[in-house]
Amino acid sequence: MTAILLTGCARFDDSTTSPFEPPPTQALGGEVGPGTPTTTSKAPRPTGPCIDPDEAVVVSCLDTTGGIVVLPDAGSALVTERRTGRILQVTADRKPVEVAKLNVDATGDGGLTDIALSPHYDEDKLIYAYVTTGSDNRIVRLAPGDEPKPILVGIPKGPDGNAGAIDFAPNGDLIVLTGDSGSPAAAADPNSRAGKVLRITDPQTTGASPSSILMSGVGRAGGLCPDPQGNIWVTDRTETEDRLSKVTSDGTVLNSVWTWPDKPGVAGCAAAADAIVVSLEFAKALAVVRVEASTGTVSTAPSIALQQRYGALHGAATGPDGLIWITTANKTSGTPGPFDDRVIRIPPQSPAGGGSD
Repeated sequence: MTAILLTGCARFDDSTTSPFEPPPTQALGGEVGPGTPTTTSKAPRPTGPCIDPDEAVVVSCLDTTGGIVVLPDAGSALVTERRTGRILQVTADRKPVEVAKLNVDATGDGGLTDIALSPHYDEDKLIYAYVTTGSDNRIVRLAPGDEPKPILVGIPKGPDGNAGAIDFAPNGDLIVLTGDSGSPAAAADPNSRAGKVLRITDPQTTGASPSSILMSGVGRAGGLCPDPQGNIWVTDRTETEDRLSKVTSDGTVLNSVWTWPDKPGVAGCAAAADAIVVSLEFAKALAVVRVEASTGTVSTAPSIALQQRYGALHGAATGPDGLIWITTANKTSGTPGPFDDRVIRIPPQSPAGGGSD
């Protein structure tokens, strides 16, 4: 598998972590009702065939998206196109910049399904990616101007259940969510890397092995998101239900903290101190799950935001400023409109709001 680092990879230099000049013309803020972001415009929004008039939309006209991660400047993000293998840097009111392109096998739900930034990204500019190849699912590391280096290989590949997710825990360990490759038996097998949450303590090492299995029995992978307390939240889709699970900071696994028997298509998630935001592909909404501060448990039904507003939602990430970035997947999971697929940025959603927009 090869990667092509284009002239846009100049974005890897120190300017990536500094505010853009001039700054983006749109800023989001203020209190919101359920699913209704407020905006403050500093200049008229540009017009054009791929500029959505909705000011919460950062960029339009992408291919179906995979993962998203917000850059340290909080004004831009890296988003993947699952089927094309492209990693794009997106900023409001600017054309996307192609940072890298990987050769991927996008059959089923595979392809370039997630990315994460090195914990020392300010200094090393390293990007980690979860990809499907012709023979397996794997994690690769991208450095500016270099070929991708395989970090973890041999994650089983199947007709579906290939999507995976990655993120770094607060202690610097790389946490990996793997799909079941279409085989619940493989997900339950301790000798298989399918259907697991894995911990890698040496993500800088080429050909690393998982240091531990944190969770088994994962179905079709959705997303994973560490919270400020060091817990890791996991979403997946099983044969009977969609669910939100939790691996606590001491390694305790709490399966099915919340379940959705109606299977709305849980996807990416973003964690804050008091809530977990989960993108829903089939329900075309954002679920806001309240976490009790005293117990760290979920006891009330999630509230719903953005229902039917942007179609099938997929990726989710929280920026350094607390804003939530989400992506759509209407080209494969919904009914695409003239601006799909899109990256959207909204203020934090309050779990106390309830209801739907």
